Amino acid sequence: MTDRETMARPPAAPGGDEAPRTALVFPGQGAQKAGMGEAWRDTASWALVAEISEYTGIDVEELLLKADDETLRRTDLAQIAVFTVEVLAHREAEAAGLLGGVVACAGHSLGEYTALHAAGAVPLADTARLVAARGRTMRACAERSPGTMAAVVRLGPETVEALVGQVQEDGGQVWIANVNAPGAIVLSGTAEAVDRLAELAVESEGKVIRLAVGGAFHSPLMAAAADELRAALAAVDFAPEHTPVVANVDARPYASGEHWRDLELTQLTSPVRWEESVRTLSGELGCVRFVELGPGRQLTGMIRRIADGALTVPVESAAALAKLTTPEP
Repeated sequence: MTDRETMARPPAAPGGDEAPRTALVFPGQGAQKAGMGEAWRDTASWALVAEISEYTGIDVEELLLKADDETLRRTDLAQIAVFTVEVLAHREAEAAGLLGGVVACAGHSLGEYTALHAAGAVPLADTARLVAARGRTMRACAERSPGTMAAVVRLGPETVEALVGQVQEDGGQVWIANVNAPGAIVLSGTAEAVDRLAELAVESEGKVIRLAVGGAFHSPLMAAAADELRAALAAVDFAPEHTPVVANVDARPYASGEHWRDLELTQLTSPVRWEESVRTLSGELGCVRFVELGPGRQLTGMIRRIADGALTVPVESAAALAKLTTPEP
């Protein structure tokens, strides 16, 4: 645990006036790993795994305890597995008193759905069904319109935008899919277009690294995925008021459920503006403590590169949670 994580320990009376302004953040697909459920298996919240299995028709316990990395690369299975671990982490952190001072939530791509649940916008059953529908439709769309994603390193956003424009002018299908942090941009597109951009990146002294994903997510190649998700979203009653959630598509905070059907449909084909979202949380909303709930520490690393002095609290296991909430002798 780093000094900044230690400093992020909440006051003895969470939720009181002294609690630091806190954002809850949830990672997206890509955070999954084999056996990630073991970290939560002995907690009181583990019973939620059976509930989510019932809501979705997926054996989530099997995914969290026995599925290998290859199985978890399948989009629909990866999404429900990551979502479930995030729900477990949130429930346990809440029960342990770690979540005082929460003023906003945000999630990266898939994580936005967990953020909506944590913010009180959508009940667990409906959120689980939405995540399952999203995973199914994204997988099916990727099979019809094959594509890939790739990280760009050592190049600034202006250069990446120029290279994307150059490939598009030549008829290539490639787009910026994520702006995660300074120097951390992800592309989506056809394999051919991404390979072409990789060649151009080398000429500009940059590098493109292919990611192990099942499709060109957050790009126009996902447009066909909107139909099934639209029907699933229409079946959900979003709370008229909830804790603000900063949306991926425009980095703006929303505290009313009326907006989310359109926002989630747009998210399928639009870039995840994560760097800008963190700036909204830390600047406009005044968050100084960021609690990352779920597998890994992907968002913690990004947040430290974006918000100077941010207090980061990664909660990736019950053991990590116990260290954070056990009083020091």
